[in-house]
Amino acid sequence: MIILNADAVRAALPMSQTVEAMKQAYAALSGGKAEVPLRTRLEIPPHEGVTLVMPAYLHTTQTEALAVKTVSVFPGNPARGLPLIHAAVLAMEPDTGRPLALLEGGALTAIRTGAASGAATDILARPDAKTVAIFGAGVQGRTQLEAVFTVREIETAWIFDLDRERAQSFVDDLAGQGRIPADLRVAADPAEAASLADIICTATTSKVPVYPAEAIHPGTHINGVGSYTPEMLENPPEIYSRARAFSDARDAVLAEAGEVIAAIERSLLSPGEITELGEVLLGKRAGRTSEEQITFFKSVGIAVQDAIAAQIALDNAEKMGLGHHVMW
Repeated sequence: MIILNADAVRAALPMSQTVEAMKQAYAALSGGKAEVPLRTRLEIPPHEGVTLVMPAYLHTTQTEALAVKTVSVFPGNPARGLPLIHAAVLAMEPDTGRPLALLEGGALTAIRTGAASGAATDILARPDAKTVAIFGAGVQGRTQLEAVFTVREIETAWIFDLDRERAQSFVDDLAGQGRIPADLRVAADPAEAASLADIICTATTSKVPVYPAEAIHPGTHINGVGSYTPEMLENPPEIYSRARAFSDARDAVLAEAGEVIAAIERSLLSPGEITELGEVLLGKRAGRTSEEQITFFKSVGIAVQDAIAAQIALDNAEKMGLGHHVMW
């Protein structure tokens, strides 16, 4: 069995390859080639924490993957000098169930979540999109930025975070790195960031919208990846009155995504209007239909992403000689 820590996962999971893998995962899910039950939530009331258990299996002509991810979110951790989120992924041999690898789940989740937005952006955003706004200057915001720059020739990125120092640190750390250009800017306010962007990525846990709906201009593509409970509402539900709705998994967003639930309750959206990204990839439903259309991809994260990402990381790690082998 192989143990891959966070550094090994990052080395073995390049963004461009992971973006393509997310497309495979979404197509498998929408095409009936994946088994992905809704994740199990285990509440830890004394510590205000929650542990999520997410199993998945997929099989396509290109790959086969089986994995289980656990994610624990404990709000009190940062005050104790610990990460807010701890995660682990157990990858198994699909035809035997034999455990193959244990991967650090935080790095894997950040990369595959960014790659999901990369896949959605590649499929739905205007080809000539040049500007991006990132809401949330944390780990997820960084991989969102990397993913968008992987699929579009972005010239300028606006960064907004309630903690302006964190936003500035984000800019200082990433400007000019790899494919990311030097023109990264800290936005003065949410409306400025949203109004100047062709592509928006929200990666927060906010319970209120992080930008005003009226700031969105025609032709914008939005990736919403931060909110994953009915109480979280980082994107304004009113956006659905102007935007076409896309998702990673329809059942999952109907059950968990605050923006979707609120929009349906306010009669701004009906469940049948939500198109899965995999349905677009399979040619079952249309993607963007005009230059002026606003497209909104809402993702709560599904385990099929973790399974295929873990399989890719394991394959690459073996080729690169990464990881620590242990007897099992």
